[in-house]
Amino acid sequence: MSVDIVPLITAFVFVFLAELGDKTQLTAMMLSSKASAIPVFAGSMLAFFLVDGVSALIGGELLSFLSPEWISFSSGLLFIFFGTFSFLRKNEEIRIEKQKTTFLKTFSVISLMELGDKTQLASIVLAAELKNPLIVLVGVMLAFSVVTGIGIIFGAKLLRLLPEKYLKVGASLLFILFGFIFIFNAVTQVMPTA
Repeated sequence: MSVDIVPLITAFVFVFLAELGDKTQLTAMMLSSKASAIPVFAGSMLAFFLVDGVSALIGGELLSFLSPEWISFSSGLLFIFFGTFSFLRKNEEIRIEKQKTTFLKTFSVISLMELGDKTQLASIVLAAELKNPLIVLVGVMLAFSVVTGIGIIFGAKLLRLLPEKYLKVGASLLFILFGFIFIFNAVTQVMPTA
């Protein structure tokens, strides 16, 4: 029994190149600069699997129920909330609670960022074009794991180079900036053009 690896390689290369330096990799990098790598990686991978992986398996049906404007607006609000919360939060958490919070925060943020993203759409198209959704799923998830791993490694090294208070401010501002960009995109998509 032979397995056609063309869909796997195609999906891996496409998603790897698309995600390298993308907002989700930067987000994983910023989150891992302030938290343990394991909950950031696990939260990211679960989000990628549920959004991009399931999309590759079931196609565009999931997206047809959600308005892109609603997704963008909700993502923006969530990013502003996380950025503001991160900026104002005191560093008096218990280690176990921090890992649970980091996992849920990472999962939520990455999930919302990936809904309607180019890699989600690419996963759907690749699965349909290459007619092998399961192998495309494997390629997509391998690419996400490598790109996320690279981001987390750099995030951990960033923590050693910069004081934590600067990272906290930088990450908070990055989240708030992404939030306003998402809301702006949602509003401009809803507004009629003359």
